[in-house]
Amino acid sequence: MAIDKLLKDDATEEKGERARMASFVGAMAIADLVKTTLGPKGMDKILQSSGRGHSVTVTNDGATILKSLHIDNPAAKVLVGILTVVVTVDGAAWLHVDYNKYGTDISKVQDDEVGDGTTSVVVLAGELLREAEKLVAAKIHPMTIISGYRMAAECARNALLQKVMDNKEDAEKFKSDLMKIAMTTLSSKILSQDKEHFAKLAVDAVMRLKGSTNLESIQIIKKPGGSLKDSFLDEGFILDKKIGIGQPKRIEDAKILVANTAMDTDKVKIYGARVRVDSMSRVAQIEGAEKEKMREKVQKIIGHGINCFVNRQLIYNFPEELFADAGVLAIEHADFDGIERLALVTGGEIASTFDNPESVKLGHCKLIEEIMIGEDKLIHFSGVEMGQACTIVLRGASFHVLDEAERSLHDALCVLSQTVIDSRVLLGGGWPEMVMAKDVDELARRTPGKKSHAIDAFSRALISIPTTIADNAGLDSAELIAKLRAEHHKEGSHAGIDVISGSVGDMAELGISEAFKVKQAVLLSATEAAEMILRVDEIITCAPRKREDRM
Repeated sequence: MAIDKLLKDDATEEKGERARMASFVGAMAIADLVKTTLGPKGMDKILQSSGRGHSVTVTNDGATILKSLHIDNPAAKVLVGILTVVVTVDGAAWLHVDYNKYGTDISKVQDDEVGDGTTSVVVLAGELLREAEKLVAAKIHPMTIISGYRMAAECARNALLQKVMDNKEDAEKFKSDLMKIAMTTLSSKILSQDKEHFAKLAVDAVMRLKGSTNLESIQIIKKPGGSLKDSFLDEGFILDKKIGIGQPKRIEDAKILVANTAMDTDKVKIYGARVRVDSMSRVAQIEGAEKEKMREKVQKIIGHGINCFVNRQLIYNFPEELFADAGVLAIEHADFDGIERLALVTGGEIASTFDNPESVKLGHCKLIEEIMIGEDKLIHFSGVEMGQACTIVLRGASFHVLDEAERSLHDALCVLSQTVIDSRVLLGGGWPEMVMAKDVDELARRTPGKKSHAIDAFSRALISIPTTIADNAGLDSAELIAKLRAEHHKEGSHAGIDVISGSVGDMAELGISEAFKVKQAVLLSATEAAEMILRVDEIITCAPRKREDRM
């Protein structure tokens, strides 16, 4: 018995060739969108939100562009996804992604995993699908293409493994490698003009972590004014708050209680409280009782033997007076991210009840003082318990510049912290792609059958990365790639694209280096994304939910 209809009225399905073409076109469109941002001469995009205020972001960071897009094409979403596990600029990268919850978002996984290479992943995946489209048109089955791509990816990875350099044992050389990687990462960002200065900041900050990848202890503060070159690294922790009136401006050997508690109940609130009294003296009695309650709470807090109290919520005038009389520095309305990090770096815990002082863990630091950055006063905690804690203060002409500088620095910090763990390094500037393409080409010649076409296509897709770098710099990519290929047939070649001089250059002499972990992640993630889209032979769009008529 034939089934006339399986899906609801408004549901749609596309099968076979049409589904595959829709997948290819969506993914390639996304790749073409970010392609122009790749490389040292990549261009920026202006992203304007449709929300209130129509906020504007100027960026060439692949992850930021992709997570800002609202995409309808399902295959494009595989490349981009719903960037909800955010690339936290404060450094909480490497979150484990719940694929069921967020979708397999390839660019975000790259950014969470190694911090950089998001544009390269999307461009490479797009090129692999562009090549696959031609092969499918030539009647080669998608599973044959996938099989060829897997062989080629393994071959390319082995080619890189043979060429890696590891200077972990030599501290001087390793620091030099980190500087080169940081400068290469920053050379495609807004910080490229001062890349040496910022590379040094990033390397110093990461070296303080002593092998940890927890970027929570590196705080980034943005202060408009001055130029990018005025940015600096400061040991310890800086809280973007002012010290209150009549409170000590400097505290040595500080014992800090970090809290999230209401300190604003010393007055009867007019809104929300209904009190029926027969005279004004009764109101005064209620207010007196409220004040007494607050006085008891403050006494309990002071009873912890502290000289600094940092609260997430407001502190009204009356408790502030009591703290000032007791010689305790009280800081109110410290933003939640600020107090969480302050608790982390001072070795304390956030408290909300104060009846048992022995169960509250206090934070400690050697000195708290007020400092000036530009025209703003901030509170500086130095000699904190977590010795690796530091703050990078970014200065710049506007908030747009500062936001982009922060994103750029975040990428560099992520890559460096991963390189400290996996210290293998490769040359950059299109050199790894040419090395991989050469080996994959040779594999294609040795492989019999239709798979060889897929392996050959993989080699062409790899070459698209240096081609795009050259095109974005306004160079003749066809001639440069031909020269590069000829150079790479010589043994031990270090040739790559030097976009500054517009010719083929020696990457080892120019000091252009990349982390092996980034290149490996780009290669494997792009191959897996292309494979996932190639497997699609049907797209089913569910019927939209109808609103119920409640009339």
